[in-house]
Amino acid sequence: MIFSPMFSHLSLAFLLAIFASSAAVIWFAGVKLADTTDILSSRLHMGKALGGVIVLAIATNLPEIAITVSAALAGELGIAVGNILGGIAIQTVVLVAMDIAMKEKIPLSYRAASLSLVIEAVLVIAVLIVAIMSTQLPGSLIAARLTPGTVLITLIWIGGVWLSSRAADSLPWHERSGNAPDSQDNPKGHSRGVKDSASAGRSESTARVIIVFVVAAVVTLVAGVLLERSGEAVAKSIGLSGVLFGATVLAAATALPELSTGITSVRMKDYQLAISDIFGGNAFLPVLFLLAVLISGKAVLPDAQASDIYLAGLGILLTCVYAAGLIFRPKRQFLGMGIDSIIVLILYVAGTAGLFAISSAHPS
Repeated sequence: MIFSPMFSHLSLAFLLAIFASSAAVIWFAGVKLADTTDILSSRLHMGKALGGVIVLAIATNLPEIAITVSAALAGELGIAVGNILGGIAIQTVVLVAMDIAMKEKIPLSYRAASLSLVIEAVLVIAVLIVAIMSTQLPGSLIAARLTPGTVLITLIWIGGVWLSSRAADSLPWHERSGNAPDSQDNPKGHSRGVKDSASAGRSESTARVIIVFVVAAVVTLVAGVLLERSGEAVAKSIGLSGVLFGATVLAAATALPELSTGITSVRMKDYQLAISDIFGGNAFLPVLFLLAVLISGKAVLPDAQASDIYLAGLGILLTCVYAAGLIFRPKRQFLGMGIDSIIVLILYVAGTAGLFAISSAHPS
């Protein structure tokens, strides 16, 4: 990788400065990317089509895509795997921040409850289970730079996205949309229309929005590569394993745009979209294993470490908690959060401590 020799000779202080600057750029460019994606989704009616949902998933996960590509090209697959699986866990924890940021004195899962979100949560769980199963396959089971596990994950994701889009419009239930009583007043995604109206009020043409989208995408991709390269060098300088670094610090940095846009969505009372964006992004992240295999030419998942499987299990556990919250809809708050958010926060802190213990017992 062209950046590797350059970064290996830089001081730790300078590497940290590059990492922090790249994270800041991802924050601002990522937020702009998410906003323009919402505007284009509203204007071009992308969110209602399967292809549009796939395009939106790719656009909102560009930092993770950049990091996966960079790490795969550099042969640092541990960082790529750790960032993908750690990203799922930490992006689920972003829902805790959204819960706290709500203006209403009712938990997020109560207001957002709908069967379509439960289906999205099941999709996250399904692709992670396949990822875990794929770690047990032999690494030699690869042909044409494809492995059975990564292909199956991609097919399950596409099928799950299709089912989710169908569930959002019609379900064989009394409430055909699958929305719970006393949930959000306006339909899911209404905040996109509000952003579109605000953009139109500023006389922003669709062409201009597309240009901003493209620029933000390119900046996000470049910043993602710089983040991964500088982060890898920092991890090596301080003796932190690639998996542990990718699952914690790197995953947290790439989750910054989701944090900002998610809080914006809940404050605009588009609670279902806020959760859907998180679940949708989490379901897409394991698809990046296919990208890593195509680039590196190696079977990524069969070489997974104990910490990788552990992170996948943690992601499943946290998703299950919020899926239960969407079904049981706890109405009481504690410390400004629903009981599901409190449980997720406790499990994540305990899970991260366990990750450090695994890393110490099985140093890479």
